[in-house]
Amino acid sequence: MNRLRGMGVVLAAAALMLTGCNANPANPGSSSQSAPPTKGGTLTILTSQTEISFDPAKSQSLAITSLGLVNRRLTTWEVAPNQPAQVVPDLATDTGTESDGGKTWTYTLKDNLKYADGTPITTTDIKYGLERSFAPELSGGLGYHKSLLAGADSYKGPYSGDQLASIQTPDQKTIVFKLNTPYGDWPWIASMPAFSPVPKAKDNPNTYGQKPEASGPYQVQSYTQGVSLNLSRNPSWDPATDSVRTAGPDQINFKLSQDTTVAAQSLIADSGEAKNSFGAQFVPAAQLAQAQSNPNVKDRLATSGPGALSYLAFNTQRGALKDVKVRRALEYAADRQAYLVAAGGTIAGEPATTLITPGIPGREPYDLYPAEPSGDPAKAKEMLAAAGHANDLNLTLVVANDSSTLAQAQALQQGFAKAGVKITLKPLDANTVTASVTGNDTNYDLYLGSWQPDFPSPNANIQPLFDSRQIGGGNYNISRYSNPEVDALIKKATGTVDPAESAKLWATADKMIMQDAPVIPLTYTKNSFLRGSNVRNFFIGAFPAYPNYLKVTLAQ
Repeated sequence: MNRLRGMGVVLAAAALMLTGCNANPANPGSSSQSAPPTKGGTLTILTSQTEISFDPAKSQSLAITSLGLVNRRLTTWEVAPNQPAQVVPDLATDTGTESDGGKTWTYTLKDNLKYADGTPITTTDIKYGLERSFAPELSGGLGYHKSLLAGADSYKGPYSGDQLASIQTPDQKTIVFKLNTPYGDWPWIASMPAFSPVPKAKDNPNTYGQKPEASGPYQVQSYTQGVSLNLSRNPSWDPATDSVRTAGPDQINFKLSQDTTVAAQSLIADSGEAKNSFGAQFVPAAQLAQAQSNPNVKDRLATSGPGALSYLAFNTQRGALKDVKVRRALEYAADRQAYLVAAGGTIAGEPATTLITPGIPGREPYDLYPAEPSGDPAKAKEMLAAAGHANDLNLTLVVANDSSTLAQAQALQQGFAKAGVKITLKPLDANTVTASVTGNDTNYDLYLGSWQPDFPSPNANIQPLFDSRQIGGGNYNISRYSNPEVDALIKKATGTVDPAESAKLWATADKMIMQDAPVIPLTYTKNSFLRGSNVRNFFIGAFPAYPNYLKVTLAQ
């Protein structure tokens, strides 16, 4: 699951999405169907994604979603209903031993860790898995470790025979990381997808994601792009080594290329296979209203608290958008009220003005561009005229081609028209959108996205989206924003181990970035997901704003 809308993780996003949590209320779908974990049955996950890669080097999957079923990491997340997320050991015996003032972190592997074929999992495999994440052939994965590991600036991966000296394996059960700066959040970083083991002898960068060597409770049984991905049990997985995965269903099938509206209607109807299914995408606005009004469906709806940031990104390296005066004017043109209505109303979120999201430590509320929820088009028009752009802006918005996202884009389009700005929508397949905005092609003006932090820390709100090193190459600085002063502040905040001091720096960075207006914060989204009536233990914890796939079971 990615965190970035239009990317199918995650980003998200990651999704999306590090110490502290979103403050989410009790979830409608997480109480009446809670039950002791049971074994058996086939769980179906309905997703609009047309392809899924289980290659940890390319993944933005959150620790509790798809990739976590197949690939374990050094650490992972314990996520329970209405409780803060905690970083906990996964393959490692603890969450890491810090030394050298936070610049060195050491891990020891648990006993009896094996791949599906019975081969032991070693720290050499984890080192190799991390090293391959630097390879240009495997771009697109979460890359926090790339800027933190000492000597990694020019490293290009292991395929030329090079190794990264800052990852040391003194024996097959010990791994040591040498960082270029103190970093107190490293235990969360060690839960990222790239910290999954990959045996060098089994690696083919072109195909590894289709059938990786499984370290989790499931292995890939079959994969047909655009159609389905089927998981079966990993016979070598030892539940005694794994405290976070229930491994209830005998089989988990991802049905790909599902229209979100059709999938939601199927889950509302709750017949046949839908009884044993849940939707991986947010419930579209129309079906959300339908589910809310039907008591037989409402209990099967899980809704998060305010979490991910939905935003409109400006390509700051293109045309009139290079001018900060133009971008600041456009901040006033956004009709958040219409956008929120199109997204489903108050159950879908609340208006946003900051980059650091609610519940993340260090967040300081502010609003640099105060306006009514419907915006201030008159002020936007006045400011645009002063910047030399009276009624002459014609901008293209690339957007994922699904009905829900298009409706939200159209709501923004109408709001900008009131300020004399013409927005042309360019709907694309989700994967094409990803390539368009994260690659090196700058041929777009605007992008409508949603970012779920990869771990509960302001670092994960700010650094991936606004650090200049994250421009292009499959990274997520989609506004292509570059400010040396902000880069320096991000570096300083990243290297500050004291949480209180670090939080102050991140709050300063938040406001400094918004003074440059590279994005319009739209809403702090509340995500809603539907399940079938036989699905149990389907809930959204305090963080992240997505269901915990690792705990889901089926009624027997």
